[in-house]
Amino acid sequence: MSPTDDATTPAGSESPPTGPVHDPRDNHPSLEQLRAVAQPAAHIGRYNAEHWAGALYIRHLSIYATRALLPTGISPNGVTWLMILVGVVGAFATPLPGIVGPLLCALAMQVQILLDCSDGEVARWRQRFSPAGIYLDRIGHYATEASIPIAVGLRADGWRLFDPLDVGGWTVLGLLVSVVVLMNKAFTDLMHVARAKTGRPPLEDVAETARPKGSGLAAARRAFAYLPIFRAFVAIEASLLVLLAGVIDVLRGDLGGTQGLLLVMVPLAFITAGGHLLAVLSSSRLD
Repeated sequence: MSPTDDATTPAGSESPPTGPVHDPRDNHPSLEQLRAVAQPAAHIGRYNAEHWAGALYIRHLSIYATRALLPTGISPNGVTWLMILVGVVGAFATPLPGIVGPLLCALAMQVQILLDCSDGEVARWRQRFSPAGIYLDRIGHYATEASIPIAVGLRADGWRLFDPLDVGGWTVLGLLVSVVVLMNKAFTDLMHVARAKTGRPPLEDVAETARPKGSGLAAARRAFAYLPIFRAFVAIEASLLVLLAGVIDVLRGDLGGTQGLLLVMVPLAFITAGGHLLAVLSSSRLD
């Protein structure tokens, strides 16, 4: 019943891998060299390591982005800062009129996940790993995925840049969803905090640790796997829903699509967060 953790592993979040020997100062590796070091199978194949878009097509593109970024001298954390900027700015493009805002939001989330892959690839190539990479990556996902429902609320209210204080109930609903999204994301991080404070080791990134102990909850979790409503609050899926709602707005000539999306997001957010909390408490993750 719970969502997976963030789609990709943060830059600098892992220990230096024992992979092919390379020179981290080489800013012009071949694609084969870079792929062998920056996209090791052991990393890509972990349980919560990859968003479906990463596995399907983003990783095929991110290696080219990483190769282009290396000669600039940008640090892994610098790439993460770019990821944060693209995500937040893209989310708040949503209220722009017509299809422009939703389209910009959807495109921005594609670029964001590409940069989210590239920051880790740059880190692995340059052998630069730090807690700051994890910290900034978490900030990026928190900020982006909390910004999208707020922006949806602003669009549903017909928000205009030249009259920024003219907001109403739709914006309040967007803010409510944003708070629940933040709480839901915190449930995962607070689990790691609780384990660290009680001297327990980090969790292995395998499916068994997330499986509920009770058979009833395990069955419910499997059922939700076929109806992954939690993905409505992951940046890429949320942006695609925003784009679909924007198309409906244009076809209807009003904001009914966006308003309908927000009305659906409110109960789904509470169901997702409640299911996530229950799944954490009922699994072995806090044992």
